[in-house]
Amino acid sequence: MHTLLRRAMNDAGGWLPFDRYMSLVLYAPGLGYYANSLRKFGTMPQQGSDFVTAPELSPLFGRALARQVSQALRVSGTDTVIEFGAGSGALAEQLIDALEVLGTPVARYQIVDLSGTLRERQAQRLQRFAPRVEWLDRWPDEIHGVLVANELLDAMPVQLLHWTGAHWRERGVEMDARGMLSFSDRPTAARPPTPAQADVSFVPGTVTEVHVQAEAFVRTLADHLKRGAAFFIDYGFPESEYYHPQRTGGTLMCHHLHRADPDPLALPGQKDITAHVNFTGIALAGQDAGLTVLGYTSQAHFLINCGLVDLMETADLGERAMAHRLMAEHEMGELFKVIGFVPGEEFDAIGFSTGDRSYML
Repeated sequence: MHTLLRRAMNDAGGWLPFDRYMSLVLYAPGLGYYANSLRKFGTMPQQGSDFVTAPELSPLFGRALARQVSQALRVSGTDTVIEFGAGSGALAEQLIDALEVLGTPVARYQIVDLSGTLRERQAQRLQRFAPRVEWLDRWPDEIHGVLVANELLDAMPVQLLHWTGAHWRERGVEMDARGMLSFSDRPTAARPPTPAQADVSFVPGTVTEVHVQAEAFVRTLADHLKRGAAFFIDYGFPESEYYHPQRTGGTLMCHHLHRADPDPLALPGQKDITAHVNFTGIALAGQDAGLTVLGYTSQAHFLINCGLVDLMETADLGERAMAHRLMAEHEMGELFKVIGFVPGEEFDAIGFSTGDRSYML
């Protein structure tokens, strides 16, 4: 990985903007974190996993989400689900099984994943569903179905900006002769999506993120989604909270062996790097490209609306305890949010029936 980074920096004149650095250490073929053979997902750090996602935590996550997906399939008259960044394949397995029970079986379950290693693991897990499950190398020309993405947007490369007290500077990465990585700032026209007059409210030294790639992803989605809906589940905030002057350190975080740390320059290619999502920017990107926001709420509200409490009643004690973490405010229930989009006329999506916070975006 260091050889690749040095080559990339030399080609770029000795300095890589952070989003380019993040892209390489996460997605470079064979070397990046999501492209190498290291185990990522699981509940046991002693087995080499780095973090756990909701589908690995409890199968009730996928069963509840399936109720929203099922409604969207019925309303749109489609029979395809497409998942971006399918991880271990746990969510795909839960959705396909649950949609069958709900009477809306999928004719096709399409997965878009950049990692060849993860594709192999997904294929092993989902082999009983062949040939309905297929892997795509790029966007379909047109999407007629329901798109789901759990913890996708947070892993998209972000620009880092540093406020000096007088100017915004873009933060990038340099490498010295010994191979040591360090941050270095350069002038930029980029700035947070806040009014210019608000700059004086930021504390000098503040570092924050700008989500150019995630917002571009949603605009691309708008170009391809013709019928159906899209649901994104991720951790983040509306813009007013994201760029609050008291948030001086940004949201960038790394995960390795179930431990979080704020240093993305250590162990490049061996640990996850994420940033919280600015859901206001995601909503505006979708709206500007022609999509309609179906709703925006906490994961807890969304899952309760989709019947998670009912599902817990038939679960054993251990399953209930794990599912409770999906809703608990101090666990995943409040930190994680859900946003939904539709390309045409909106419908009353069950996941946002109560607790919709679209007014906060």
